[in-house]
Amino acid sequence: MFKKENHQTPPDKVNTVIGKETFFKGNISGNGLIRVDGEAEGEITNTGDVIIGESGKLTVNLKARNVTIAGHYEGDLEAEGRLELKKTATASGTFKANLLVVEEGAVLSGSTEMQNKEQAASSTAGRWAPFKSAEPEQKAEQKEKEQQSS
Repeated sequence: MFKKENHQTPPDKVNTVIGKETFFKGNISGNGLIRVDGEAEGEITNTGDVIIGESGKLTVNLKARNVTIAGHYEGDLEAEGRLELKKTATASGTFKANLLVVEEGAVLSGSTEMQNKEQAASSTAGRWAPFKSAEPEQKAEQKEKEQQSS
């Protein structure tokens, strides 16, 4: 007769919107999709996704499942999955993600860390390894080939 209902929001359903004319200062914790088109300062922790719209201006520390930035972001950001910067994005700070997508025209400054494939497969502790460029290895290989052909 009295059933306990599950009131959890699925992580892909929009349940929080900070509109264009809104300024928020403080901490937000959630488990659904959070969209920010206004301004925010503080901290956002979310088990779902976070979208920062083109008019969004955030100075926050942010931890979420997936993050899409089309506006302005400053702070420390940790995405358990995907971090995507749209062509209109400007982002500065420290960024950690399993997958990074940066569209042409986006501005990214600061430090970026990518989780190793081996760690992603074997770890649930969230250990991170720095992103490595293949360029130094390619230059070394090219130099070695030149020396062999001489």
